[in-house]
Amino acid sequence: MMAQVNPTGGILDIISKDSFDKLQSIMYIKQVEKGSYLFWEGDSAEKLYFIISGRVRTTKTTDSGRSLTMYLHQEGDLFGQLDPFQDSVHTFSAEVTEPGKIGIIQRKDLEVLLWQHGDLAVEFMKWMGLMHRLTQTKFRDLMMFGKTGALCSLLIRLSNSYGVLKEDHIFVDLKINNSEMADMIGATRESVNRMLSDLRKEDVVEYKDGHILIKDLTYLRDVCQCESCPKEICRM
Repeated sequence: MMAQVNPTGGILDIISKDSFDKLQSIMYIKQVEKGSYLFWEGDSAEKLYFIISGRVRTTKTTDSGRSLTMYLHQEGDLFGQLDPFQDSVHTFSAEVTEPGKIGIIQRKDLEVLLWQHGDLAVEFMKWMGLMHRLTQTKFRDLMMFGKTGALCSLLIRLSNSYGVLKEDHIFVDLKINNSEMADMIGATRESVNRMLSDLRKEDVVEYKDGHILIKDLTYLRDVCQCESCPKEICRM
């Protein structure tokens, strides 16, 4: 069944509407429920996934057994793993965190489409390059500037993905608790509590109705040595 969707943002920030229409022609739609998994780490990587509605979290399991949250995908996002090897496997797991509809693209159908349309192939390579850079910057956040820098970078990414400007401040329109943030930066909940408390004392952030309100974005950028990446990369 052909998907009939008209996304804004997401993949259309990277490829043209005409190219997306070509991808849409080979999608089939699947209803997904909260708590279900699209794939597990180690599963064969033969598909791409486009979020028509709902949300999906991708996670990575460490050697110690801890689960790190790598991405929070939302409506309009295309994600998945396509390596130049036919026997490639997923290096992340994908959990549905909000029920909705997913458009699924089979690798074999995509390869035919890319062979037929050179313009789509070029734009698709751009998307793959941006996704690779996004992964690189996330690992940089975790390794280069300590837990405080990683938290500041996370807050910037949240503001880019879910931020709404309210009275010169940025309201993050996604409820997220300290344990979830800890899983995103490889820290403990207690250390995130402490770092957020320090940021509140500096009047950088505050909480409002269970949401984060960012009051000083420049402060966060200075701490994590922000490179002013485009929002297509500096996102969740």
